[in-house]
Amino acid sequence: MDNAIKTTADIPLHNAHPFAELDDETSQRLADIFKILGDPTRIKLLALLTSDEMRVSDIADALHMGQSAISHQLRVLRNARLVKFRKEGKEAWYSLDDDHVVKLMRQGLEHVIYG
Repeated sequence: MDNAIKTTADIPLHNAHPFAELDDETSQRLADIFKILGDPTRIKLLALLTSDEMRVSDIADALHMGQSAISHQLRVLRNARLVKFRKEGKEAWYSLDDDHVVKLMRQGLEHVIYG
């Protein structure tokens, strides 16, 4: 199994619809991302992180949730490579993993707003 990170440039363009030829593994990974994004708490958490990096306690306060619940959600998002963290002393600062996450959020929101 090839574990190299693939980009949309790696999707075959044999026909007018490049997504028509997704293999089973890629289809499953894409479905997994959509499942993760299917949770309103995670969407709110990602939306918070679009503006700046934050600590767990700050996210918990902003979302009116406990820190352990936020830590669980961050772990799910981190495992999906949607968020990352850096340590500063004893505290972890979370941010979006890269600009692709912002694009996913923006496109999803545009779809909701403009149909």
